[in-house]
Amino acid sequence: MKERKMIKNRYKIPVSFSLPRRIQRLSELSFNMWWSWNQDAQQLFRLIDKPLWDKLSHNPIAFLQQVDRSFLDKTINDLYFLDRYDAVLKKFDQYLEAKNTWFKVAYPQLNQEQIAYFSFEFGLHESLPVYAGGLGILAGDHLKTASDLGLPLVAVGFIYKNGYFMQSITEDGWQETRNFYLNYSEVPIIPLTDEIGKPLMISVELPGRSVWARIWQVNVGRGFLYLLDTDLDENEPNDRQLTSRLYSNDLEIRISQEILLGMGGVRALRLLGYKPTVWHMNEGHSAFLALERILELIEKGTSFEEAAEIVKKNNVFTTHTPVPAGNDQFPIWLIDKYFSQIWPKLNLSRDQFVELGKQAQTWGETFVMPVLALKLSEHINAVSELHGNVSRKMWNWLWPARNEDQAPITHITNGIHTSS
Repeated sequence: MKERKMIKNRYKIPVSFSLPRRIQRLSELSFNMWWSWNQDAQQLFRLIDKPLWDKLSHNPIAFLQQVDRSFLDKTINDLYFLDRYDAVLKKFDQYLEAKNTWFKVAYPQLNQEQIAYFSFEFGLHESLPVYAGGLGILAGDHLKTASDLGLPLVAVGFIYKNGYFMQSITEDGWQETRNFYLNYSEVPIIPLTDEIGKPLMISVELPGRSVWARIWQVNVGRGFLYLLDTDLDENEPNDRQLTSRLYSNDLEIRISQEILLGMGGVRALRLLGYKPTVWHMNEGHSAFLALERILELIEKGTSFEEAAEIVKKNNVFTTHTPVPAGNDQFPIWLIDKYFSQIWPKLNLSRDQFVELGKQAQTWGETFVMPVLALKLSEHINAVSELHGNVSRKMWNWLWPARNEDQAPITHITNGIHTSS
C-alpha cells in the first residue's frame, strides 16, 4: 500500500446538521475549538437550550445533533439571539482572517517559518477527551495561545477511542472510575482524505509488520492539531488498539505508541506538506521524531554525525517530570526488538544506537526517552524555576565536564490561557 498524497480541501465538515439557514454557521463554529475559549460563542448554544447544553457537557456537536428542531426554529425569530449570533460570527471571521496578529507584526521576517509541536495528550476541552491531566492541559493552552498570537504552529497527537478514564464522586463521597467509548461523530475531528476521497494515512515499521494510521484534523482557532488513529482494517487486531487508550502499562504497546507518535508524526506532517523549522517535544514521548529526521538527512547523503547536529539545532524539548521514575524508559532487549532494522539505516552499530538513550539504573541499563531528547535537542527547558534546579541536578550526568548549574537546561514557568 502506498501512502497517498495530500488532499486539496482539508476543511470539509463531516457532519450535517438540520439547521435553519439563518443560523447554519453554527455548524462551522462547532468544528473550530475557538468556541471553547470564547464566552459569547458558548452563550449561543446555551441560549438555544441550556438544560441540554449542560447535560451534554457543553459539546456543541452532540448538542446540534440532539437539540429539538423547535428550539432552533425559535431562534430565527428571536432578535436578541440573532444579534448575538451575528456578532459572534463577525468576531470569528475577523479572528481567522486577521492580518495583524502579534507574531506577524513582531516577526514579519519569520512568517514563512513553521513550528511543529508534539504531545501525547492535548486538553482543549472536556468534549474532546484526549488528555489525562496537567501535561494535556498545558498542551491545550499552548495551542490556544499560539492561535491567539498568530504563531505558525501545527500539533501532532493521538485520538484515543477509549481515552484514559472518567472520574466522578458518588453521593457518599467515594471516587468512582469508569471507562468510556469516544463517538467520533460527536467530536470536532475532520477526516483527511486524498484527491479521490480515500483516507489519508501514514505507516511505521514495527517488528514483522507495518502499522497504518489515519490522520484526523482538529481546527484550533487559526491552527491545526493532527491526531493519528490506528483503528483501521489495514492493521492487525492488536495494532488497531495502539491509539485506543492513553498511557498503557504494557511496554510493547508503549514503545509502539512512541514510535508512531515520533516517527509517524514526522511522516504525517511531511505528507501534509509541512516543512517545520522548529520541532517541539512536550515531554519525552515523541523523542523518536529526532531519529526520523536524522534518517531523512542520511537518505540524502548526510553522515549520522552531521545529521544529528543539524536536527539538534532546531529541536526543543520541554521536560516536566521531576523524578527519574516518572520518565519513560525501556529495557534494552525491547530496543533490540524494535530498532534492529533502524540502526543500520542510521549507519550506527547496536551499541552506538543504545548509547543515544542509555542510562544506568540500579537494576541495569535502560533506554530512557528523555535522555534521547536531551542529547538531540539544542533548546531544553523545565517548567518552573524550582523544576529547572531539580532538572539540572537530575540530568547533569549527561554533561560531566560542566558544573550542575551550567547544565544547558533553562526554565519557562508554565502559564495558562485565558478566555477571550
